[in-house]
Amino acid sequence: MNQIVIDGESLTLNDLFNVSHHQREVTLSNKAVERMALSRETIEQIISSGQVVYGVNTGFGKLSTIHIPEEGIEELQLNLILSHACGTGKAIPAPIVRSAMLLKANALCKGFSGTRPCVAQHLVDCLNRNIVPVVPEKGSVGASGDLAPLAHMTLVFLGLGEADVNNRRLKGAAALKRNDLLPLILKAKEGLALLNGTQITTSFAAEALYRALQLQKLADIAGAITVESLLGTKVAFDDRIQQARGFPDQIRVADNLRRMMADSEIVASHSDCGKVQDAYSSRCIPQVHGAVRSAIDYIEKVIVTELNASTDNPLVFIEGRQVLSGGNFHAQPIALACDTLAIAMSQLAGISERRLENLMDANQSGLPPFLAPQSGLNSGFMIAQVTAAALVSENKVLSHPASVDSIPTSANQEDFVSMGTHAARKALEVVENVETVIGIELLAGCQAIDFRRNLMPGRGTKPAYDVIRRTIPLLEKDRLLNKDIEKIKKLIRDGMIVKAVESAIGNL
Repeated sequence: MNQIVIDGESLTLNDLFNVSHHQREVTLSNKAVERMALSRETIEQIISSGQVVYGVNTGFGKLSTIHIPEEGIEELQLNLILSHACGTGKAIPAPIVRSAMLLKANALCKGFSGTRPCVAQHLVDCLNRNIVPVVPEKGSVGASGDLAPLAHMTLVFLGLGEADVNNRRLKGAAALKRNDLLPLILKAKEGLALLNGTQITTSFAAEALYRALQLQKLADIAGAITVESLLGTKVAFDDRIQQARGFPDQIRVADNLRRMMADSEIVASHSDCGKVQDAYSSRCIPQVHGAVRSAIDYIEKVIVTELNASTDNPLVFIEGRQVLSGGNFHAQPIALACDTLAIAMSQLAGISERRLENLMDANQSGLPPFLAPQSGLNSGFMIAQVTAAALVSENKVLSHPASVDSIPTSANQEDFVSMGTHAARKALEVVENVETVIGIELLAGCQAIDFRRNLMPGRGTKPAYDVIRRTIPLLEKDRLLNKDIEKIKKLIRDGMIVKAVESAIGNL
């Protein structure tokens, strides 16, 4: 399997996912190593000249006015890590931590951090040996970067803290020793470079985005199956209606629906029924799903930019040999994007649950109540819909924006913060809820199709139905539906449903 070469400039979302989830090997580009070496030369020259520069030979934050003599610089770096490792809460999932390690190494590769190449190499070595630091999820306000969680991550590189190695919890020193790695000894500015930055926030955000990109397609698939099985009309998806408004993503969603329901015997079976309009949750799929896609386009641009950003402070510029202090660690762009993502994805779940409710209602669907064979004796999908409703309401709470909040820290030196980590963590939680809600709609939609006996689904809905039915059979009598829900979520995350539909009708 090919290695992923990082250079600080070209990391993609797919690269990040392949490293975080599939443990692809990582290597540093030669140009990145050269840039880091040149950047480090500038730092060494500053130290030898006696010049006082923030983060190189001073205290940090409000203590930046205190000059640290050369003999105390290594101790300063270690003390920085120890003092900032104040995180709390449960451990961040391993794939998110692996993403943060990769993003930190990639940021160092840009050559603005003043670190020796061996620092980035150490992170890569730990990644390639699957040494995953145990990092508490809480304790960052999203400026000056993700200080507390990144401090916990850094501890392991120094032979401190704890790490998970192949499902075993080890002390940091033992984890390094078991993999023939020596602890890092940090030089001037290197501790600050490892702690400053948005890598934890961005890792949560990238995970949420990656899954949201799949869900925007799955929502269209679920919607098409439900409209088809409810004997809905395709009139609302006519291209002329979409063109009259002009939103490109609305036009695209309507096109997806038409292509998926093309050649459907179920649709053809009621072509002369005279039905003019469906409920909004069916009729307005292009308008709602299209708006969500437009939001995700903006979110993707922000997060993909941040994958290759230099977000520590101060930054070293080789040209002119200057060290400039700024605020790239401030996670406001990611915070706003994640709040938008939570709101947008909540809309997908909300409209999905309404379609699901229409499937439950025999007066709306013309099908057995709750899609249960022998209704009464069996409850069918009654409580699955309740689960979906519970998650939709939970998303409403989680969609309150974190980025509108700020609280001053560090004796008012850091007086306006982003709350980016809060925004990213809850955005991922919303996405996980949406996976479940859309999964339940897909299960119910397939059950409804089974009641339309001897009628073939559409050109795009049938492949989705087939993939699901190969794993999850028809509900012929009540069984443990939570098992079915877990199976459909796995199909969603594996991308199997989208892949089958796109193989049949092209990209969604």
